Amino acid sequence: MATQVHACLVGNWVNLCDDPECKIGEAQASPSVWWEEGAKIYSPIKKDEADTFYKLDYVHIYYKGIDYRINPIFIQIVTT
Repeated sequence: MATQVHACLVGNWVNLCDDPECKIGEAQASPSVWWEEGAKIYSPIKKDEADTFYKLDYVHIYYKGIDYRINPIFIQIVTT
């Protein structure tokens, strides 16, 4: 079985595993390693401020030379 990590980046769904330079999360892991090691995201248990975009859950993604910060709901895992 192969696991693929897909993400919606600026309105386009892409297979992050297609880019050998792709990195996800603070540890900057490859998409498959990120998934296998627990798929960590930024998600504060306690927010210091209310009503701010900066404290929303997110994942950093480096894909095809561009850095993205997306909400985890825009990631899908596909196993074939």
